[in-house]
Amino acid sequence: MAASILSGDMDIAFCGSEATIYVYNGGEKDYLKTFAQLTQKDGSFLVSREKIEDFTLDDLRGKYVIGGRAAGMPEMTFEWALREAGIDPKEDLTIDTSIEFASMGGAFISGIGDFVTLFEPTALEMEQQGYGYVVASIGELGGVVPYTSYSARTSYIENNPELIDNFTKAIQKGLDFVHENDSETIAETILSFFPDTSLNDITNVVERYKAQDTWPKTTQFTKESFDHLQKIMITYGAIDEPVDYNSLIYTKD
Repeated sequence: MAASILSGDMDIAFCGSEATIYVYNGGEKDYLKTFAQLTQKDGSFLVSREKIEDFTLDDLRGKYVIGGRAAGMPEMTFEWALREAGIDPKEDLTIDTSIEFASMGGAFISGIGDFVTLFEPTALEMEQQGYGYVVASIGELGGVVPYTSYSARTSYIENNPELIDNFTKAIQKGLDFVHENDSETIAETILSFFPDTSLNDITNVVERYKAQDTWPKTTQFTKESFDHLQKIMITYGAIDEPVDYNSLIYTKD
């Protein structure tokens, strides 16, 4: 998405906030700023081939995990959580980051790996079909970060303040709806976007995401969450040092 802005194909990108850091560090003069966050937790889940009671990350020692894309936020968050638990992602287990995102579930079903990281509704479907068991939330393990957000070039924001303000208000209205309604009501509202998934399954997915506090109360994220995002990236080796919070976030005066 960030590449589409830089190429001029779009004006506003919905992507991980880490993209704004990469662009800024790349020396782009008209760099991206984030003006509204949508989610504050990683949305992927760790699925085990075998049922494990009282799972801990220590259960991953010596195992084979189909991970996310190398240097992608799900993979960086997963590896950060492992290190926090005293587990070396390179030495204590095998993490396969070579499998394309769309093929991860299929690869696991085919017999590859002991664990796989999957987003919803794929993780739920995997459980229902008897191929695996959700044992951990990467979002809960990783903590609060500006995980997905809306960003635009600095010049576009400066030249279109009313549009950015109205866009942000629309996102806030959506967040308010999520926090003011139960999971089934939300599921009924978004069901048409998931034609191959039942209302019951969408309700369960929404409930799972609500339970881990995926959606923030406000579109504005804190310096603490942004710094935590960068700590995860530095630990992984994606960046060398943090970028100033005020350089990459836009707030209305």
